[in-house]
This record gives sequence, C-alpha cells and structure tokens, in this order.
Amino acid sequence: MADLMNNDVFLAFSTYATIVVLKMMFMAPLTGYFRVTRKAFSNWEDTAMGKKNPEERKKMLQTNPDVERVRRCHQNDLENIIPFVVIGLLYAFTGPDLSTALLHFRVFVGSRFIHTVSYILALPQPSRGLSWMVGMITTFSMAYRVLTTALLL
Repeated sequence: MADLMNNDVFLAFSTYATIVVLKMMFMAPLTGYFRVTRKAFSNWEDTAMGKKNPEERKKMLQTNPDVERVRRCHQNDLENIIPFVVIGLLYAFTGPDLSTALLHFRVFVGSRFIHTVSYILALPQPSRGLSWMVGMITTFSMAYRVLTTALLL
C-alpha cells in the first residue's frame, strides 16, 4: 500500500477522481436548492415546510423544468463519473506515463465541469453534447489501454 501512495499516477488519479465525485455529490444539494426555491416537490412530506393548508401543499407537488434539468445533469454524472472512477483506477494500475495519465484525468474532469455548466445554464448545443463526448472518449481511451495491457499478460 505504501508503494501505491508513492505512485504519482495513482495520486493524480485519486486527486481528479475525488474532484469529480465531489462535483457529482454537489448536485444533490443543488437539486434540493432548486426544489425549495421553485416550490416543486415530488413527495407529500416534503411540502410540509411551513405550509399546513393541504391545498397549498398539493400545488407544490409538481415537476419544474429547472429542477428536472438539475436532476438530469446529476443522472448524467452518475452515468459517466462512476465508469471513469472504475476504469481510471484500472488504468492507473497499467503503468501509463504520468503526462499521458494527467492528460486523461484533466480532460475528463474539465469535460464534466463544462458539461454541468452547459446543462445548468442551458447553453446552446453542441456545448453540452461535445463536452459529454470528450469525457466519453477519454474514458474509452483509458479502457482501451486497460484492455490491451490485460490482453498482453
């Protein structure tokens, strides 16, 4: 384990994986913020904050486009960041050059931040689509390295 902690590629991976996982975790409170500020809840018990009138509470059981946008962005993070973490960890164990590994990690993290900003602010396409594609290609590139290294064993 001590050798692993002295491995620059593993430390770089740990840093960038932590950054994107924290970014993904931040999406949950952001969804909550949008729910509260837009008064748009999915569950009856969530409407009770200061409201006792059942009719007012019923009005709060609604979907809101802003809340749904943040939720979809969070879902997209789950679909892309988890594979990055798993494949990136395996990639780090293949012994890539530090500069190549840093390029992969930084490009992926940058693409996810651009994707989130594009999604939340509803920037015109292809900004969101391109940022998603860059992250996906980066993950596939690391997966290719893992598979080709494993097949040579």
